[in-house]
Amino acid sequence: MTQTRQLFGTDGIRGVAGEYPLTRDSVYLIGRALGHDLARMNTRARAVIGQDTRTSSAWIADRLWQGLATVGVVVRSAGVITTPGVAYLARSQKFDAGVVISASHNPWTDNGIKVFSGDGYKLPDAHELAIEQEIFSLLNDAVAVPVDSPQAMASLPGEADLRQAYVQWLAGSVGTDLSRLRVAVDCANGAAAAEAPELFRALKIETAFLHCSPDGQNINESCGALHPETVARFVSENQAKFDLGVTFDGDADRALFSDAEGRVVNGDAVLLLAAREMQSRGTLANATVVATTMSNMGLELALKRSGIRMLRANVGDKYVLEEMQRAGATLGGEQSGHILFRDGEATTGDGLLTALRVMEIMVRSGKSLAELVGDLKVFPQVIRNVRVRERTPFAQIPAVQTAIRDAERELDGVGRVVVRYSGTEALARVMIEAESKERMDRLAESIVGAIRTALGA
Repeated sequence: MTQTRQLFGTDGIRGVAGEYPLTRDSVYLIGRALGHDLARMNTRARAVIGQDTRTSSAWIADRLWQGLATVGVVVRSAGVITTPGVAYLARSQKFDAGVVISASHNPWTDNGIKVFSGDGYKLPDAHELAIEQEIFSLLNDAVAVPVDSPQAMASLPGEADLRQAYVQWLAGSVGTDLSRLRVAVDCANGAAAAEAPELFRALKIETAFLHCSPDGQNINESCGALHPETVARFVSENQAKFDLGVTFDGDADRALFSDAEGRVVNGDAVLLLAAREMQSRGTLANATVVATTMSNMGLELALKRSGIRMLRANVGDKYVLEEMQRAGATLGGEQSGHILFRDGEATTGDGLLTALRVMEIMVRSGKSLAELVGDLKVFPQVIRNVRVRERTPFAQIPAVQTAIRDAERELDGVGRVVVRYSGTEALARVMIEAESKERMDRLAESIVGAIRTALGA
């Protein structure tokens, strides 16, 4: 029987900062366990740490550093940097691991620990399970935990040359003059605030920055990729001033967009315009795109019209990547804005890179963002979140199973039902697509009601 991970979710370890598993003691032990894992492969292991802008990120990074150093791992800090920035540094500068302290789109009170291997890829589930077992072993053995790290292990401000190397790589990936574009950029008061201004200046892009003043508690607050309507509204209110809007999440591994009229352009639309452009250049391997179970049926139909096959993976960019590798695909992503370009050097979703690629496509094609995705006919879709007290498998709850079967029977292939648990929060997510909004809302409410009755927090 396959063991289930208890600490690692779809995007690392995540929880409320200061509460288990993110207490000062448990973070130190996580660092030790990760250090032991690295030392088994290299007795002179090196790791790079980066973090987002949350108040708790610095002490978590410091404490993790202390745990790593206790078992002999040499650590360097990049300070505040995007998640894909750490992945790039791990690979390009030959570290044995890259560690990111971030809870991505979650509220500022949460935080998390993500781990990349030395090749820049997120760890596979089996590897995360092995590290978990080591963590639990240390906890059960009541290993002595020292006081907080000395100042010599302070992760902030970090090494500017590490951040600069990432920005230079991004700027160097652009082969098109983007200086004619006017862009509104929402940094979500998160990690993008550390690199986006320098990157856009280097490319001479006329840019207005929003939410680029983090204070430790305003990350994702009514801004960023969690609220793409914010940058869309700003663009709409300043029509004729901007060609597009871009918005990142807290750790900038994803990006969403607004067209010049202030309409939100999500990850499905980005996959469509990127797939067509890559197909025209001969870089869309196997004429295949990997999306997820949450991607709209309209994307699948639009790609099919262009002779492109769409595969679906489980939600989570690491699972999209795994399916891309199996299918030999060079493009994949999620509706939420995680886009993976494998026709270059990137190993994970990168919001800044995605923004650059979208802008390059606009300039090369001579088309607006609205024109590039104008034929994407989206099926009405609703996603409802239900806070739950526990994640009991839905197959074990007859009322939920009945509600799902009834919805699927009524849709009869003209629509979709996806019910799953969030990998990062105590939530059940219910997604319904249907040709009719009335039917979509009614079926969603039926399933939500069954889940709330059985498992509601």
